[in-house]
Amino acid sequence: MVVGAFPIAKLLYLGVRQMSKPVANRIKAGARRSEFFKNYICLPPAQLYHWIEMRTKMRIMGFRGSAIKPLNEEAAAELGAELLGEAIIFTVGGACMLLEYSRQAANSRRKEEELNANITSLQTQLSELTLVTETLDAQLREVNRLLLSLPAPAPSPTQK
Repeated sequence: MVVGAFPIAKLLYLGVRQMSKPVANRIKAGARRSEFFKNYICLPPAQLYHWIEMRTKMRIMGFRGSAIKPLNEEAAAELGAELLGEAIIFTVGGACMLLEYSRQAANSRRKEEELNANITSLQTQLSELTLVTETLDAQLREVNRLLLSLPAPAPSPTQK
């Protein structure tokens, strides 16, 4: 069965990303109701976004130096809440990507360390086998030398 091969971390990341959308919607709803969120969190980015967007559109159309009117408070609060929600979803997605990258890097690093340990072990075994081979070769030469240094046996009378 392949159940063990399915990475549970990916399932958790997917769950977190799916949970971020309702959480972002809830934060957006809270931002619309709260005066603090509306005035200090939602309105400034919304007005900046509106200013940049309108400035870009005006330049594309060829109107330079035109004054850009700020959004009314209700539209700015709505745009700011949408920007906040999208920023939350983007942040959660980016965090999931970073976590997945770091997890994959750790796995890759672990596999590389295991491979290096295997290579080191094989090199050690090769060195030991080389030493054993040299020892056996030396012993074989010694036996051959001893055999050659023995006096030749006298011919037996039956061989004549």
